[in-house]
Amino acid sequence: MGASSKPGANSVCASPIIKRYLPIVLLCTLVYVVAKGWIGSWPRNPVFVPRIPSASDQNHTPVDSSSKLDSELEYDFPPFVRLYKSGRVERLIGTIVVPSSAIPIPGVVSKDVIINEKTGLAVRLYMPDFTNGTASEQKLPILIYIHGGAFVIESAFSPVYHKYLKTVALKGNILIVSVDYRLAPEHPLPIAYDDSIEAVKWVIANAKSGPEKYLSEHGDLSRILLAGDSAGGNIAHNTVMQAGKEGLDDGVRIKGLILMNPYFWGKEPVGKENRDAGLRWRMESTWGFVCAGKYEIDHPYVNPLSLQDEWRKLGCDRVLMTVSELDLFRERGVAYVDGLTKSDWAGTVEMYETMGEDHVYYLLIGPA
Repeated sequence: MGASSKPGANSVCASPIIKRYLPIVLLCTLVYVVAKGWIGSWPRNPVFVPRIPSASDQNHTPVDSSSKLDSELEYDFPPFVRLYKSGRVERLIGTIVVPSSAIPIPGVVSKDVIINEKTGLAVRLYMPDFTNGTASEQKLPILIYIHGGAFVIESAFSPVYHKYLKTVALKGNILIVSVDYRLAPEHPLPIAYDDSIEAVKWVIANAKSGPEKYLSEHGDLSRILLAGDSAGGNIAHNTVMQAGKEGLDDGVRIKGLILMNPYFWGKEPVGKENRDAGLRWRMESTWGFVCAGKYEIDHPYVNPLSLQDEWRKLGCDRVLMTVSELDLFRERGVAYVDGLTKSDWAGTVEMYETMGEDHVYYLLIGPA
C-alpha cells in the first residue's frame, strides 16, 4: 500500500472572517505545499431518461413556442432547471454571466479563450498582473477549476465564480484556468467529463509551447492542480481518474486534486448519510436526468466507492478533501478519504471539515 496521511482534524470555524477566507486559504495552502515540492415536482420513476434535444435543435428555441409540447413538463429539477416535452430547457437560476473585465480587483487580470470552436468549449483565465510590478515574473502553479451547479447550471463566467477565482488568483499568486464545460440536459454526462479532460490537455499543450502566453510564459507544468466544488468536484475526480488511466502528454502528471464538497452518491447509505427513502429516490432520479439514464446510481462516475480497486490509478500525487458538517454529501466525502487512505494508491490524502456549515457555503458568503 502506498504511503497515505491520516485525515486531518476537524476545525470549528466560529469567526465570520475565518469562514469567509477558509476556502481561499485551503486552496492557497495546497498550492504552497505543491510549490515547495512536498508533494418542487419530482418524477415517479427514479431512473428517468428524458427526451434530450438532438444536435439539430440544441440551443434553438422551438418555432412554435406556444405549442402544447412546449408548455408540458417532461422533467422538473427544482430549483435548477425544467425540461419540456418539446425539448426546450428552462434554467431557473445560475444563468447570469459577466465579462472577464467585471469586478475589477487590482493586481489580477483575466481573459476568455475558446478552445474548441466546434463544441464551444471555453475557459476563463486569471493571473496576477505582472505589468504593475506587484507580482514577480516567475513560473506559477496552474489551478484548473471546475465549477459546480448540479451539472445543469452556472458557468465559468458566472459572477460568483468570477469574483471567487479572481480573489484566489491574487491571494494564492497562481494562474487559474476556469473551465466552461457543457451542461446537461442538452449535453448529458459524460460530455462534461470529456470537456474537462480536453481542457486539461489544452492547458498542458499551451503551457509547453503556446500560443496562449498566459500559460506558455507563466505556467509551471510541474505544478498543475485540479479543483472543483459540488458537481465540479465530481468532474474533477473523474478527470484525474481518466488522466491516471490514459496518461497525459509528455508524461505530465497532475500534482494535486482539491475536492470541495464534491457530489458523490450511491444506492446504499454510508456512515450517517440521510436514509430518507424519498430523498434517496430523488437523488437517483436527478442523477438519471443529468446522464440521460446512461449510468446507474452506483456507477463509479457518481459512486467511486463502488470500484475502489481502480483508485490506485488516480492520476495525481495529493488529494485534499473539504467537507462541511451539515452538507448532504459529507458522509461520502469522509468515506472517500477513508477508502483512498486504505487503497493501493501511492499518494497522500487529507481532509478538512468546517463545522456548522452547509453545502458550498463559501460561495454563498463570497470572498471579500
